[in-house]
Amino acid sequence: MVEAEARRLVPRALSLDNETVRAVVLQVATAAAIVAALYLLGTNAAHNMARQGIVSGFGFLSQEAGYDVGESWIAHSARSTYARTLVVGLLNTLYVSAVAIVLATVLGVLVGIARVSPNWLLRKVSAGYVEIFRNTPLLLQIVFWYTVMRQLPPPRRALQPIEGVFLSNRGFTHPVPTWDPAHGWMLAAAAIGIGAAIAYRRAARRHHERTGRRWPVLWPTAALVVGLPALAWLAGGSPIGLDVPRMRAFNFQGGTTHSPELVALLIALVAYIGAFIGEIVRFGIQAVGSGQREAARALGLRDGHALRLVVLPQALRIIVPPLTSQYLNLVKDSSLAVWIGYPDFVSVTNTAINQTGQAVEGIFLMMLVYLSISLSISLFMNWYNRRIGYRR
Repeated sequence: MVEAEARRLVPRALSLDNETVRAVVLQVATAAAIVAALYLLGTNAAHNMARQGIVSGFGFLSQEAGYDVGESWIAHSARSTYARTLVVGLLNTLYVSAVAIVLATVLGVLVGIARVSPNWLLRKVSAGYVEIFRNTPLLLQIVFWYTVMRQLPPPRRALQPIEGVFLSNRGFTHPVPTWDPAHGWMLAAAAIGIGAAIAYRRAARRHHERTGRRWPVLWPTAALVVGLPALAWLAGGSPIGLDVPRMRAFNFQGGTTHSPELVALLIALVAYIGAFIGEIVRFGIQAVGSGQREAARALGLRDGHALRLVVLPQALRIIVPPLTSQYLNLVKDSSLAVWIGYPDFVSVTNTAINQTGQAVEGIFLMMLVYLSISLSISLFMNWYNRRIGYRR
């Protein structure tokens, strides 16, 4: 009798009436349909390219590009290969995305806090900023700032808001430190200080959970992150040399210059994404119950301390998920740089496509690069979101 019941239950467990079986069958069927569609698209593209005499494959990456890239973080010339040229574009995309993410986050946090400030003027000014930049198309903002940069005076009559810093139609020029061996030791000390600060914060948190008593965190971590590089700087002889830009002939010599395209793209991305982040921060702060603020005041905390120690840590759990979407949008929106001639990955890949005719391969590389960057950001932000989430 038991065997008969078992024989009756086994087919039922494997039938489509079972929810798990239905889910697995649906996923397998969807995956098979996607693979079949990709196969048909690939074979059709290969057939059409062969009929038109277009050689498929990525062999063109080893060919000489024949053109130089205006901005490059690695050595590059017109004799470099397409592969190296694409790496130059990738580094430019990563650079502008990383800098814009940091600046937009800082701006967005400040705007979000200002949006809930008791100061009427600060609240209205921040609201006006959000409404203007959030509701204006990003491409229009990029073109606007690029036009502004191009309307600046030439280098001989460049604006100088600070000594040694110049704004002209050639871009943004500023001093840079003269390289010294002590700087390498400072970087190593900074890495050690950051690691030590993280370890100290973890030890302080464990001590607080175990004993209920808090160790000071702000000043010790600041001392580790800033103090160790400062000690390395002192031990290395306190090098303070600066390569200051100076006017020579028709352009600046010395320092470093960021092109008008890069400056315009950065300003537009930071202002646009910063407005969205500001609203996200505002929503996160307002989502924390007012009782939390009242409890903080009852404990004698000032408004600033209550915001930093009580409200923001709880608001982070609400802020991080939509913040991830804004970071992904920023990286993808950076491809609009092609409209003003900044040599990002999309721009240099488009040039390679026009010269070689390898459109399918070029578009595939663009998709692969942006997909990889987006997945990397998502993985990191999801890890951070789990780390700050509620622990039961």
